[in-house]
Amino acid sequence: MYAIIETGGKQYKVEAGDSVYIEKLDVTEADEITFDKVIAVGKDDGMTVGTPFVAGATVTAKVIKNGKAKKIIVFTYKSKKNEKRKKGHRQPYTKVEISAINA
Repeated sequence: MYAIIETGGKQYKVEAGDSVYIEKLDVTEADEITFDKVIAVGKDDGMTVGTPFVAGATVTAKVIKNGKAKKIIVFTYKSKKNEKRKKGHRQPYTKVEISAINA
């Protein structure tokens, strides 16, 4: 059984036992979190697609950790103008482990 959930403006295909990096949520480690925006649920006998979400379907997950991704460098310049800018960015994330899909 799998489900397609929406969180942080993105969609993720998850199964029970998966570890997923999602956009940062305001939760602490070892918390249980429930995703109620389930777009689709796939089972052995077929697939259920919501309009826009599947009624009564939830996905339960456990928060593993909050962190930041590797730093990326954003460098812009204009040639022959002596104009340049260097910035760094680290995207925050939350790592969750999917424990159950309730459909």
